[in-house]
Amino acid sequence: MKIERLVGRVALTIGVLAISGSGWAASAQSHDSHGAVPSASQQQKSRRNDGQLVQAVREATKDFDDVNVAIGQNYNLLFGCVSGGDFGAMGLHFVNLDKVFDDGKLAVGDPEIVLYEPTRNGGVRITGVDYLVIAADWHKHNVAPPELMGQLFHFFESPNRFGLDPFYTLHVWAWKGNPAGTFGNWNPDVSCDAFVPEPTPSSN
Repeated sequence: MKIERLVGRVALTIGVLAISGSGWAASAQSHDSHGAVPSASQQQKSRRNDGQLVQAVREATKDFDDVNVAIGQNYNLLFGCVSGGDFGAMGLHFVNLDKVFDDGKLAVGDPEIVLYEPTRNGGVRITGVDYLVIAADWHKHNVAPPELMGQLFHFFESPNRFGLDPFYTLHVWAWKGNPAGTFGNWNPDVSCDAFVPEPTPSSN
């Protein structure tokens, strides 16, 4: 698959995440919605698992506090800084294309995307990760939907207005708190205000 096609597919995927907002978040996890209220013990277990996933993400990405380390491991900035208006922002997506198109593989230690936010001094600060897998790739080897340490991914079906194949995604805000939830798509406490895009090269 040519790199242009890979970049195009990733761009469209992040476009879905960036543009769609929270309106489809509920349907994204409909495979896990049965209308039952979890018991106190189930809720406690869920919180414990959530904390373990956050800690595992921190352990896997602690060296990426230095964005140059991430770049050295083939994570590159795509799509500028993704902002969702009233929803907050996702920030900067440093994407590893090899991991995105790795035949449906997922692992806590191998996030497809590392998330950063721009800082006022022109730097960046790590905020979390985004795991992403194309549904068809995942279901080549799995029947059940993907999850990491008990946390189910959001599922987006087809057809959709972007013409994408169905896909799964999971944000983990491991390095910055999120009032909308540790696994929410948008973070109201993340801003793109300090982002300064690279100048477009002149054609002259």
